[in-house]
Amino acid sequence: MEKGLHQGILAAVPLLLNQHPGVVFGVIAAAALVVVLLVLRSAKKKNRSQAKQRLINITETDEFTGFYDKNDFFKYADRLYQNDPGKPMKAIVLNIEQFHSVNALYGRDFGDQILSAIRNEISDFLLEQDGVACQMEADCFAIYCSTFVDARALLSRLEGKLDMITSDAGIMLRMGVMPWKENTEPRQLVEQALIACNRARGQYDDRLIVFDDSVREHDKNEQHMINDLRHTINNEEFIVRYQPKFDIAVDPPRLKSAEALVRWVHPELGMIPPNDFIPLFERNGQIGQIDQYVWAEVARQIAQWRKEYGVTVKVSVNLSRIDVFDVSLDSTLDSILKKNGLDASSLEIEVTESAYLENTRQFIGAIETLRKKGYQIEMDGFGSGYSSPNQLSSLPIDVLKMDRALIRNIDFSEKDMQLVKQILETAKSLNIPVIAEGVETQEQLQLLKENGCTMAQGFILSPPLPPEDFALKFIEKQIV
Repeated sequence: MEKGLHQGILAAVPLLLNQHPGVVFGVIAAAALVVVLLVLRSAKKKNRSQAKQRLINITETDEFTGFYDKNDFFKYADRLYQNDPGKPMKAIVLNIEQFHSVNALYGRDFGDQILSAIRNEISDFLLEQDGVACQMEADCFAIYCSTFVDARALLSRLEGKLDMITSDAGIMLRMGVMPWKENTEPRQLVEQALIACNRARGQYDDRLIVFDDSVREHDKNEQHMINDLRHTINNEEFIVRYQPKFDIAVDPPRLKSAEALVRWVHPELGMIPPNDFIPLFERNGQIGQIDQYVWAEVARQIAQWRKEYGVTVKVSVNLSRIDVFDVSLDSTLDSILKKNGLDASSLEIEVTESAYLENTRQFIGAIETLRKKGYQIEMDGFGSGYSSPNQLSSLPIDVLKMDRALIRNIDFSEKDMQLVKQILETAKSLNIPVIAEGVETQEQLQLLKENGCTMAQGFILSPPLPPEDFALKFIEKQIV
């Protein structure tokens, strides 16, 4: 049709010259304008069609996000796969670290701003590439794209964007990638990218994990652990190690208390460190079973030390978020202590920073109930997430533990050292004792002492020890 219109305009020009030469130039100008508009309209239609094929079919997307919703994302990805099964495509899953804490600290409007920035940046990125995306969960995004898309470049680009708009918050992202694999459907690629993304949780050195044989083996082991949990508890395969906490205001440092650290001696997998199984059981909701096992074992051990040495060594144990929603929490702890002839002053309760930041009424209520009964509450891992020293005054805690991630760089990072100083000064003004965990060098220990930190734990002082070694090295020595 457009070609015929062009030809009609050109055929009319000679007639106009013979009959109306005075208007010929106006007609030519008008014709030229029509041609330009037609060309522009054609180009716009072509670009819009290409953009639709690359990223979004408007009839199938969520009106707010501009992405496919989860179901249509997989439908469209499956369609791409069925049309060309041999085309190399991969899956990328992106997650915002501790997004619930971001919302708790800065409000939902700020959280929505973060999500909007990520959606927009992914959309812009994919307009330049070949792929489709969706928002799988509130803080989780999935991308199905050409294998030539540079996932690390995308992660850097997103981190840079968030740094520009949230410089004070320090939002952390993690990413999992599943490379193209022949005869593998999109849903399976995404599932494996999600496994890799979960593997990157809490890692500081590299927040992008590519799914490979090691990740597959780790996932298989996790399923093995889930299946074996009840058997493990019944057969007492969990063991408890005790890492001393020291008063470093005196020289040499003097034993103050201890932290109970659980290990798993698996008959097939061997010694499993806590970082490999605790996050797993926190995610699937079974961590409470392990916590109660540890509470009972620690209470038994404190009672045994008191019987043998005549002293009560305070030991801290972990309280998971899921424990707080157990209506019988305080009675369970009371019963364990009573059975061993102990009271609440013998057991210190450690709760993670992220659990506090959720700030649910039920959580805070449970903590206050324990404090009224005489349990000392420690905030564990302070500085590992999005909290700031200014929030300490509003939290019901008795002791603050600075996360090892803060401590490990203070001997060469002025920024980290300044943050540690700020925490120590704020805690001192609030009369909250501070424990530095993860102290590994003499330089770190000296800097902490010079800046007013009075308690510490870490390998430079002592690694976690079996109860017998702990007693011989510290309890007997201190009594003498």
